Amino acid sequence: MQSEKYIATVNDKEEFELTDAIASSLDVVSTGNGQFHVLRNGKSFLAEIVSVDKQTKEVRMKLNGKLQTVQLQDKYDQLVNKMGLSANIVHKISAIKAPMPGLVLSILVEPGQEVSQGTPMLILEAMKMENVIKSPGEGTVKRIVVETGKPVDKGETLIEMK
Repeated sequence: MQSEKYIATVNDKEEFELTDAIASSLDVVSTGNGQFHVLRNGKSFLAEIVSVDKQTKEVRMKLNGKLQTVQLQDKYDQLVNKMGLSANIVHKISAIKAPMPGLVLSILVEPGQEVSQGTPMLILEAMKMENVIKSPGEGTVKRIVVETGKPVDKGETLIEMK
């Protein structure tokens, strides 16, 4: 059985393959609150997950205190790139819903604002991690349904769009 290979791009500069061989050379121990102690080839690192955007496959993390942005490509993303196509399909949206229960830390848009795919809409704290909720498509903000500092449930409408 062949394992899946990912391509990781760090800070839009360095690109490398993530394989089982690299993963097996890491000794990772969770220290809690999204922080990890990592050993690789005799070197020690402190990693802290700042945010994860599953839609865009982007992870923001601090590695020994320095902020890093890692963009991941699975085999499908790599195939689309190899074919010279764009996987970005722009579509209209009617609402932004909470992908998980959490606490609204900040709202980054206002009614009447036009947004496109990938526009940061709000920051939701879940399990002590800040998650930037981005627009999955384009539209205009109709109404902000939630308030800063208030908890939300999974699937709850956060922002109505038109």
